[in-house]
Parts: sequence; C-alpha cells; structure tokens
Amino acid sequence: MSPRRRRATVLAAATVLCAAAAPVAAAAPSGTAAAGPVPAVKPAKLPAGLYGDADPKYDGVWRQSMALLALDGAGAVPAKKAVDWLTDQQCADGSFTAYRADPSDDCDPDTTPGDTNATALAVQALAAVGGRGKEVREAVDWLVSVQNKDGGWGMASRSPSDANSTSVVIGALHAAGKKPAETTAEGGANPYDALLSFQLTCGSKGIEEAPGQQGAFAYQPDKKGKLAPNNDATAAATLAALGKGTLVEPVAKDAKSKPVTPLKCASGTPSGDEGERGGDRDGGGDSGDGKKQGVPGGRKAAAGAGAAYLAATLEKNDGHFSTVQPGAKKPQPDYANTADAVIALAADGHRTEARASLKWLADNLDDWDKAKNDPSALSSLMLASRATGGSPTELGGTDLLARLVATGPKPAHMPDSDDSSEKKDDGATIPVWAFILVGLAVGAGFGILLSGRRKRQQL
Repeated sequence: MSPRRRRATVLAAATVLCAAAAPVAAAAPSGTAAAGPVPAVKPAKLPAGLYGDADPKYDGVWRQSMALLALDGAGAVPAKKAVDWLTDQQCADGSFTAYRADPSDDCDPDTTPGDTNATALAVQALAAVGGRGKEVREAVDWLVSVQNKDGGWGMASRSPSDANSTSVVIGALHAAGKKPAETTAEGGANPYDALLSFQLTCGSKGIEEAPGQQGAFAYQPDKKGKLAPNNDATAAATLAALGKGTLVEPVAKDAKSKPVTPLKCASGTPSGDEGERGGDRDGGGDSGDGKKQGVPGGRKAAAGAGAAYLAATLEKNDGHFSTVQPGAKKPQPDYANTADAVIALAADGHRTEARASLKWLADNLDDWDKAKNDPSALSSLMLASRATGGSPTELGGTDLLARLVATGPKPAHMPDSDDSSEKKDDGATIPVWAFILVGLAVGAGFGILLSGRRKRQQL
C-alpha cells in the first residue's frame, strides 16, 4: 500500500473511532469559511474536466497531462472526470491529437493526425495516475507503429525525427514499463540512436566554428546537416538520455550534488560516426545505448555532457534562459525552458545547479504571467521543485497547487498539509498523530460519559 493510501486509511479509521467515542459533534456555523486559503474562483466557461480556460485547440491534451503529472507528483489523487477527459481524447488507433472538440467523432488522419508529443505525454500521465492500463498499452502500440527507421519520432506520424519528440516518447516508453533500447525500428535502430544523433559532439559539423557548444542538442539538423544548439531540445534530450520521463524521482535531501563535467574537445577528435558503439559503457545496465555516438561512455555520459552545457548556459545568464520573441527589441526570460532544465539537471544529480535556477524561478515568479493560472506553467514549476527535493506543492512561498486546482476539477484527494508522517512511516506502524487523534476522541468520550453520570447522581 502506498504511503498516500496508508495515510487516507489511517485517517478514515481514526475518524470512525472519533465518531464512536464522541457522538455529539460540533458543527461549524453556517456561512463561515473553512480554514486555510480560499482558492481563486474558477473561470465561468471552464470546459468540464479540463484544466485551464484558454482555447485548448493546440494544447488541450498536453496541459491536461501536465496537470495530472503535477498532481500525482504532489501526492494528490486527480478527480475521475479529469482523467476521463484525457482518455476520452484518445483515438481508436490509440493515438492522441492536440485536442478533439468532439470526442464522439472518429479521428480522421487527414484532419486530426496523431500527435506523438501529445500521445507520449498522455501515456506518462495515465501511467502515473494508474488504472488506465488499456489506454496506455494502445497508445504505446501506436507510438511504436510510427517509429522512424532511424529509431526516433517526429511530431506527426512519419515526419522526420527531432530531439524533442524522440525525448518525450522515450519518457513514455519508460513510464509504460518498456525498455527504450529494445524498441527497435526496421533495421535495428533504437530511440537512443536517433536521440544521440542530435547532440553536438567534438566531431559534429560546424563545431569548430562554435566552441563551447559541445554537449548541447539540436532540435533537428538543417538542410546541410549542421546542428545548432537548442536549449529546449537540450533539456528534453538530457532527461531522455537518462531514460527518464517528466515525472522524475526527487533528489534525496542528503545527497551530494554531482559535479558537472563539460565535454572537452581536442584536435583530431573523431567524428560522431567513429565514436563509441553499442552497450552501456558507464554501468547503467541498459544495453543498446546507440550505435553511433560521439560521446565516449554511453548515453548517460551524453546526458552528462548535455547537463554541463545547460549548467554553463544558465550560469552565464544569471540562472535562467532567455529567448527573443518576434517583434521584441531585447531577449525575454524563458521561464518554461528554465524549469525543464531544472528537472533535467536534478535528474542527473546536479542538485546545486538545479536549485540555483529554481531559486531564480522563485524570485521571478510574479513576473511570469503564466504562473498565475496556466496549467502547463504551474505544473512545470511544481515538477521542477519536486525534482530538486523541494516541495511539490509550492515555490518561494507561493502555493502552486492551489493555483493549479483553481483552474480545473478539484482532486478526489488532496495531499496532507504536513507530509512528515509519510517520510517517517515505513508502512508497518501507524503515525503518532493518529494515536493522538484517537486518544483525544476517547478522552472526549469519557468526558461525556462522566458528565452523564454526574447529572444522574444529581437527580
């Protein structure tokens, strides 16, 4: 039994004992507010079951999946209608599109093509909340059926592979209990073959023109085969090279931060096609790291090189990424990709670097308008905080969970306000607070009994 379910079971048992020991209960005065912060009012036109009130045309499935992942990571149990909304979006062939306005209509590949990114993140979310094994299996089967010959995936079925799409599918395979290295395409290429082909290594075309970029990942090569560093792709691919998905296990609070190790290039370094081949060279235990690699040491060494690039780029820019928006005169902070980088750095054990950028996010939270009521933004912040070993519900004193819940269905179960009992509870004992609660209830019962005896003696 999970710690979350143990707490709920013990609390239910304590409540029953309280009711038995104290038959007279005091009710809260009518019209008074419950203790704690009052959540924001939900938008009037909030679609039933869906988080967020913005047009879901392009991100409905993605933001719903992010919300479910963040809720699960925070210890909450999502409402059934929230999970049902997501599963209702699935097409008959197992795929998901970005959004289906009318789920009762059949999916038309010409008008509503399957979206590998939406499908892969939906797999991660449904696998996390549990109870939807059939939907997960069908979605994974579809993803495998549209795998490209190079072992990777593009955003749409059979479109050229890219680092981001390949990364999110690797996370889905991991969440579904499949080994990405064993998910091979025709010809034998696996997802890591495709993923590592997007990394700038010492022998990558054009790397001599851009020193300091080695270790980064490109979204896709250009028409001439040249790779250009991309912060979004690097954060996604670094995480995927570790074989992990968006919901990563938190860094232990007593764990030492792993030092970053930049990829150093020397003259005469062989090209990516002449690098290490096959097998996990760093003891990761997952064979088939990729047949063509430019980073000696296997895919996890490639992840380390990606993490080093992320850390160096973030440090140069005061802990965050920047982006130039169309029409803007100067770069703007890139909050979303900074949060993704925090998750990737934490997943590879670089807690110091991850927490430095998380602090920047906390300090500048009020400047990000999407952090107020955008489900994807709020979820990414919650997952980033959790990944570093911090609170999965708040950041810098801001209750992110309350903000997320205010955008959609109230969870069937909210996490306990104090999770210290979960950390101390090994499953064999009942937390101390439960005994205290029962003791108070029994004491109240004795008090009522003695009071009754005194009244009878006075008659």
